Amino acid sequence: MKIKKGDNVIVTTGKDKGKTGTVEQTFPKTEQVLIDGVNVKTHHEKNKRTRSAGQIIEKSAPIHVSNVAFLEGKKPVRVGYMVETDGDKTKKVRISRASGKKI
Repeated sequence: MKIKKGDNVIVTTGKDKGKTGTVEQTFPKTEQVLIDGVNVKTHHEKNKRTRSAGQIIEKSAPIHVSNVAFLEGKKPVRVGYMVETDGDKTKKVRISRASGKKI
């Protein structure tokens, strides 16, 4: 997955199209990301004791990584990889496809 935890992303499709946020958690096996304030679901919870009240909990649900794009400044860009070599060491670095800058 090219989107990592802490990246600023924008939602490109779905009911939350246009919303932005930071990635809180990634799920590589299912190729999903959790973004704060995006894809919010409500869960009605019953009271647990006799005299307590029930509550409605709002929770962010994961969204597929193909429905988000990395934000560089204010524009969505694609993310790519480039291999850098320093003598004997090789390092894989994420870059912006539009500008070629390191992320």
